[in-house]
Amino acid sequence: MLTIPLQKLAFLIEKAREYDAEVPADPGDLGSNASDDGETDILLDTPDNGTAEELREAIKGLNTDEQEELLALVWLGRGDFTAAEWPAAMAQARESRTASEADYLLGTPLLADYLEEAVSALGLSLEEFEIDRL
Repeated sequence: MLTIPLQKLAFLIEKAREYDAEVPADPGDLGSNASDDGETDILLDTPDNGTAEELREAIKGLNTDEQEELLALVWLGRGDFTAAEWPAAMAQARESRTASEADYLLGTPLLADYLEEAVSALGLSLEEFEIDRL
């Protein structure tokens, strides 16, 4: 049903989840003791945190069909379409596609959740590709 490989989709969801979890860096936190911080720096939206760029490049690296599917999956997961309306979602994605898909998708709150919802709605599973998720 999907042309985008499930392993690639699982990677995009994982990166989107990391990106969604980021919070703005508080200038007051910059002088904290690194040994006390654990590994929380990955959650800070700072210029040297490459999560957004990694996700953007992964989206841009998809071929046209895969990018269109990603758009349709977001809309399906968001509830704009049902699984039965998948062909209509794909048609809308083909018509709406522009060069700024990555920006649109990175600007979508809950991107990872929408993608997971869509995968579930289509009766697919990414369980075998999940990495260290609780």
